[in-house]
Amino acid sequence: MLLLTPGPVQTRPETRAAMAVDIAPWDPDFGPEYVAVRERVRDLAGGVAGVHATLPLQGAGHFMVEAAIRSFLPPGGRILVPRNGAYADRMIRLAQEAGRDPVPLPLPDTRGVTAEEIAAALAADPSISHVGMVYSETGSGIINDPAAVGAAVRAAGKRLIVDAVSAFGALPFDLKSQPECDVVLFTSNKCLEGLPGIGFAVCPMDRARERAGMAGSWCFDLGDVLRHAERSGWGSFRFTPPVQALHAFRVALDLYDAEGGQAARLARYAENMRVLRAGAERLGLRPYLDAAHQGPIILTLHQPDAPGFTLPGFVEALKRRGVLISNFYTTPTPSIRIGCIGAVTPDDMRFALTAMEAALQELGVNRRAA
Repeated sequence: MLLLTPGPVQTRPETRAAMAVDIAPWDPDFGPEYVAVRERVRDLAGGVAGVHATLPLQGAGHFMVEAAIRSFLPPGGRILVPRNGAYADRMIRLAQEAGRDPVPLPLPDTRGVTAEEIAAALAADPSISHVGMVYSETGSGIINDPAAVGAAVRAAGKRLIVDAVSAFGALPFDLKSQPECDVVLFTSNKCLEGLPGIGFAVCPMDRARERAGMAGSWCFDLGDVLRHAERSGWGSFRFTPPVQALHAFRVALDLYDAEGGQAARLARYAENMRVLRAGAERLGLRPYLDAAHQGPIILTLHQPDAPGFTLPGFVEALKRRGVLISNFYTTPTPSIRIGCIGAVTPDDMRFALTAMEAALQELGVNRRAA
């Protein structure tokens, strides 16, 4: 099966094979591997040894976003969230339910936020201490620019939280050049092509240390993760981790380096997107985004306005042909979401397009109707 979702993504056989071991997380032989993973992840984020730290948690990307909000904002603290997609909406909900005060910045989900919009919103409300931004919004496929937004945040004397869950590893990010950033968040899956199960926060150690014990949640306290590492060692865990996923993640990082790192991975994903978007347009499908605002992570298409088309029917028709895509959409109008990331190539996209054409024909959707 060819898995074309924005996560979990298709992985390499070598990565999956690394899961087939039994490991005790407290075994001294595993500790150095965990330490090495933390250091490699910190370096990929542009962190500096002794200044920044990798603070992992078990679970999904949403867990990391909640942990960051709880750890870096006090109860009642106000966070500006550029609201231009479904995952920004989720950040707003996570902040609300954590007892923080999100301030939505309404925007269309068809373009990224601008630095000028961030600066104006911060100037209008001095009580805001943080900006929370989704780097790659997989609701529609747009990209928000953390460097441009970060410059506006820095100029205003505020702090930045970056949800880079579907961006990290492909889109560039450099923590040391963004001193306003409290934390960048991502997972073992998505563009790093590991197995799901663990999330990472990379942040300045001094910022995390001073906030330890203030999250209102032991599980989601990033400062406590740092405090535990400093007390018990960087190869130790507070709670039982997905240790097999961590072991496989080390293999995924080796494959990432062998491919050529961030630049090479972005180039492959960008070509996947180019092939898929051009082919979908040839089939008569209309992209949700203008090309100028299209990111390389996921292609979103308008659903055909045709009597025989339903999203569940299309997904099942593709699945019978060996392609699996998301069976839900997260845009205001009905859409189709197809991921371009994971261990997939432009030839896989061509295969998917052949399957898409056959699926549309099966549903009675011709190019004019699409």
